[in-house]
Amino acid sequence: MKRVLVASMMHESNSFNPIIAGENDFGVVRGEKLFERNPKNDPLRGVMDTLQEQGYEVVPTLFASAVPNGEVDYEFYLGLKEEILERARQAQEEKPLDAITLALHGSMRVKGLGDAEGYLLEELREMFQDIPIFSALDMHTTMTVRMHENCDGFVGFKCAPHTDRYETGVHAAKMTIAALENHVQAKSAWVKVPILIAGEQSSTTVEPMKGLITKLRETEQKEGILAASYLMGFPWADNEDSSVAVYIVAENQELADSEALRLADIIWNTRNDFCFQTETYTEEETLNVAFDAIANGQELPVYLSDSGDNPTAGSSSDCTGFLKRIMEDPRTEQLKTPVLYGGIYDPEATLACKGKVGEEVTITFGAKFDTTTTQPITATGTVKAYVEKWKKTSIPCDIALFHSCGVDVVLAEGHIGYVSPDVFTDLGRDPKEADIVVCKLGYLTADQDAIAKRSIMALTKGSTNEDLKTLNYTKVPRPIFPLDEEFAYEAKDNLVVK
Repeated sequence: MKRVLVASMMHESNSFNPIIAGENDFGVVRGEKLFERNPKNDPLRGVMDTLQEQGYEVVPTLFASAVPNGEVDYEFYLGLKEEILERARQAQEEKPLDAITLALHGSMRVKGLGDAEGYLLEELREMFQDIPIFSALDMHTTMTVRMHENCDGFVGFKCAPHTDRYETGVHAAKMTIAALENHVQAKSAWVKVPILIAGEQSSTTVEPMKGLITKLRETEQKEGILAASYLMGFPWADNEDSSVAVYIVAENQELADSEALRLADIIWNTRNDFCFQTETYTEEETLNVAFDAIANGQELPVYLSDSGDNPTAGSSSDCTGFLKRIMEDPRTEQLKTPVLYGGIYDPEATLACKGKVGEEVTITFGAKFDTTTTQPITATGTVKAYVEKWKKTSIPCDIALFHSCGVDVVLAEGHIGYVSPDVFTDLGRDPKEADIVVCKLGYLTADQDAIAKRSIMALTKGSTNEDLKTLNYTKVPRPIFPLDEEFAYEAKDNLVVK
């Protein structure tokens, strides 16, 4: 029975967010407990299921994941990496490994080091020079030379929102199986395309990404092609590797190169077509549109995205500017139901609500981490609900519902994402019954979108500003679109050779 080592590290690191993510932010599952994990839509689960179904022995190491945040703590990362490497050494001594299949994010950055995935792959390749290494990647991977040189092939998600995470794990496992059973010598090609694109401009449910993904799928049907990916990069990380990547895995190098160059030209020629697909306005315009919609009998709820402070894209989740504007707007308290706002990351303010459900309190919250974008809010209000060790996130944490000035604000002890309505319903508020729901998101997740009768994205301030030109980039390679608009590009000059 052939043996395949598996591991997963999932974190999207926002260099504009001052928070350093570490042990208290990551959920880590180790060893045999990986077999007990059964989340829906998980790439590592896709890898493991596929290998086991084909009769392979899966050798587990660890799964580490956190809500996107700032860069990752150096010592914590070294510990994770060493755990994977040590388990690989032990497994090799027990009985030689035949392959390694990973599920990595691709935009995990380590404070003072940089490319997390690349350094892991480099050391695995040094240890195992003669066995195939494949990996599933997030669509928002920032490809690096170190990653490219030390992996036989990658395949990225093709859907944004990422509804195909499990399927991508299956795809990575199938490349591994092809290498082991059919002796396929995978060759990869990477072409850099100098574009920064916010995720909210690259949803694959609409054009131009819908058509671009169709071309990827058509490419994968060609004889000799193992995988085709548009790796869109992560625009809220200021680093030297920033760009879109076209990545092809094929049975020969010439085919990989030619297809990568062809697809690079296609996406470069569509660069001006990327735009916001959701209704998008300034903060003031967003509130005017929302209140007018309610006054005119709009079916409710109306969902508003506090997009500049989106924790699922790595923001601090403690910016208060948009919330303050809502609390101070006289129209807010005239609504039939309080505005439901998710939320503010503030451990101190959250814990100040513990044991005080039903009581009036005065608390100061927000701007604990991002101390430059906005200011803390001090407000008097009522603690409406409190949940200890809320488990529907990477690390269980306390959450509270604080009511003041016509707004029910979710306060969180941990850095959570507002991806599910569960964060509201578990605190006693059904978003279906609200007039206005505000989430710190960009585009709505599928679960939130299923509730929204109308969604509007507010161009708010934080570490995930949707107007990329407002961010202080100092490291990204120039020229790059849209920071620079008029410059020549030749795909063949941007083919990175291993």
